[in-house]
Amino acid sequence: MPYPYPDTITGPELVAEYASIIKGKTILTTGVSPNTLGATYVESVAAGQPKLIILAGRSLDKVKQTAELVAKAHPEVKTKVLELDLTLFASVRKAAEEVNSWGDVPVIDVLVNNAGIMAVPYEICVDGFEKQFTANHLGHFLFTNLILDKILAAKDGRVVNISSGAHYISGIRHADINFDQGKTYEKWAAYAQSKTAGILFSRELAKRLGDRGLLSFSANPGAIGTTHLAAHLDFSPGKDAEETFSRMGGAPYGWQIPELISPERGVSSHVFASFDPVLKAHNGAYIEQRARIADYYVDCVSPAAISDIEAGKLWPLSAKAVGL
Repeated sequence: MPYPYPDTITGPELVAEYASIIKGKTILTTGVSPNTLGATYVESVAAGQPKLIILAGRSLDKVKQTAELVAKAHPEVKTKVLELDLTLFASVRKAAEEVNSWGDVPVIDVLVNNAGIMAVPYEICVDGFEKQFTANHLGHFLFTNLILDKILAAKDGRVVNISSGAHYISGIRHADINFDQGKTYEKWAAYAQSKTAGILFSRELAKRLGDRGLLSFSANPGAIGTTHLAAHLDFSPGKDAEETFSRMGGAPYGWQIPELISPERGVSSHVFASFDPVLKAHNGAYIEQRARIADYYVDCVSPAAISDIEAGKLWPLSAKAVGL
């Protein structure tokens, strides 16, 4: 696919490009606390005058802060807030039940599964699974499936799962999702597994429901060093992330810390995946940073992440884990 936009394109610039498409839409985004990519995304998209932005997150107080910023900048855009803790399936089910009860929200045009955690210490969540896999994949898998009727009710409803270039480090550890109860845990491998899962989830959603009009994409926003996601990590030479990437190796370009970009540039992939009309012909695609479909021969795309066989295996594993 030709790349119509320059490498430096930003989310707000794409919103201006897609304004006629965004206007009147209902958009639900997870992980929108201040100083996150989710917040940057919803604040950017609001300029396109959607009908409603639903902001979901674990801390309702923080979600309300972002909602207030949106309302102040764009008072014509309606907002709703939703408490959603993706590490607790009971919270996910409660949030989905609330969304489904909203009679004034008959459709959800775009669901952006943006919330995530990165390279955190080992922890098993209440529902029995490693925390990064739970927060980054299983919680979103459950939430998406529980509100699917409202997405399918939209014309060309879209689901966007935010992934990462770090997915290349690990495929899905089918025989050992939980890293032998922490004995073999490596925080970056766990993060990578969860982000590979997002790409595979998007592919399988497109395969299963594409004939019913659902569009599903995954997107890599690139490396953004100024959000809360990476606040606990040390990216200086010889420290934490750089040492880990070098040691784990295996990507086509060799592991090194990538260029850090601004949140506004990072959300260009969010916006592209959410609204670009050309993507309808590429259902299930993985979107690279800089707002384009990833090129296997150019970008760092793991074969395990774009395998239909792997996508087919992950779905029943996930469904069983969340009790669907």
